[in-house]
Amino acid sequence: MDYLQYFDIFDEIDREEPPRKRKFYKKRFDPFTLEEKDFRMKYRFSKVYMRKIVKLVQRDIELQASGGGLSVELQVCTALRTWARQEVQDDAADIHGLSQQSITNICRRVALALASKAAQFIHMPSTLEEQEQVVSGFRNICGFKQVIGAIDCTHIKIKKVGGDSSQYYINRKGFSPLNVQVVCDAQLKIRDIVAHWRGSTHDARIFRESQIRQRFENREFHGRLLGDSGYGLTNYLFTPVQNPRTAKEKSYNKSHILTRNTIERCFGVWKHRFRCLLLGFSVSLENVKLYIVALAILHNIAIEMNEGIDFLEPVISEDNGDQQVLREGLDSRSDQETRRLFIETQF
Repeated sequence: MDYLQYFDIFDEIDREEPPRKRKFYKKRFDPFTLEEKDFRMKYRFSKVYMRKIVKLVQRDIELQASGGGLSVELQVCTALRTWARQEVQDDAADIHGLSQQSITNICRRVALALASKAAQFIHMPSTLEEQEQVVSGFRNICGFKQVIGAIDCTHIKIKKVGGDSSQYYINRKGFSPLNVQVVCDAQLKIRDIVAHWRGSTHDARIFRESQIRQRFENREFHGRLLGDSGYGLTNYLFTPVQNPRTAKEKSYNKSHILTRNTIERCFGVWKHRFRCLLLGFSVSLENVKLYIVALAILHNIAIEMNEGIDFLEPVISEDNGDQQVLREGLDSRSDQETRRLFIETQF
């Protein structure tokens, strides 16, 4: 009988659960302990405006209840530092006391929260009063009338895409980007964005298949867009005159260039603030599209809050190359006549 008791003891030992490992959390850096100047250099926003961004997304970001839970403040600051400084995620992780996987999860979580507010911060002017304000902003540049937006595309680098579709992402410079279409106003705010086309896609096709074009076709706006020669001339999208001959045509082209330059400046400021847009992304394609929209929202928030970029170090903007083509004979006669009458009466 005695030896049977040993079997009972062994059964009890087998049923015992192994001791749980004690969790140790890394010491986390509190970004709000930085001096204001250092804070702005690292996060592209002042502390006051960072807290407003935190307030904007706090309901959408789940706060973990465990002792290792991350505050909304830390998550927002971590994501913005990663995007703004274009740091390797390991570096950002070390600074904030988080694992690399945590950084990835945080960036996506913050981006999703921001992207859910896209309609609030990225939209064309809807009322007549709002449209007139935008038109007035462009008119004040050099007198070009009836402009409600400047349009162009910019290439955002992504990591190489595998599979049969990889060749369609490679642009003329030999790297893989997304070709992102943006419409901006005179204050450099992004009014419309399309961030899903492959890098080899022509700007004109992106616009042709975009919702913003359909809205202009439906005459939702009392104004027109300005685009470069890569776009087709329409009554709602004016392009430069190729081979201008008259003084009025030359004056029109000069005014067109100066006014349309707002979109180039918009890209410059946007990429100046968030280096990941300038140098490219190494995350999944799905996350890249999400991040681009989130960063457009942050860009608009910065403009609304008068967050300057004078404190940032100079960045040389990358020239993606214009997809301009000679369109003589391609634009309809009626659209050419509409532009000609505009030039004759306004210049």
